[in-house]
Amino acid sequence: MTDTPPLADGYEISTDPHRIDAGRVHQWLSTDAYWAIGRAREKQGRAIEGSLNFGVYETVSGEQVAYARVVTDRATFAWLCDVYVDPSVRGKGIGTALVGAVREELLPYGLKRMLLATHDAHGVYEKLGFAPLEKPDQWMALSF
Repeated sequence: MTDTPPLADGYEISTDPHRIDAGRVHQWLSTDAYWAIGRAREKQGRAIEGSLNFGVYETVSGEQVAYARVVTDRATFAWLCDVYVDPSVRGKGIGTALVGAVREELLPYGLKRMLLATHDAHGVYEKLGFAPLEKPDQWMALSF
């Protein structure tokens, strides 16, 4: 497993659900994230409530600059989703550090696997040990 990259100075990561700026997260995802364009605010709220949430915040202002959530049973499985970094802070390694922190937070649970889906960020996730499914022919999905 690869080392967790450090977070840039001036930022902190928290799993405190009370710190999540739900309005900002909804704005980011529903208008700028290809997988969530048009997602309703109420649906995003339910997703936040039912997930383990991670936020990255500027330490001085407390402003949220990145988000990720994990759907997990904290025993066998996790799905990493809705990873988003505000465009104003991209290129500082915040997304990589965030995903590394997610991995470290889940490590003590002894999960069998953590999955994610990405259209264009394979390189970011590969740096942290993610790889394509070994046997994709064994996986199925039910879409609604």
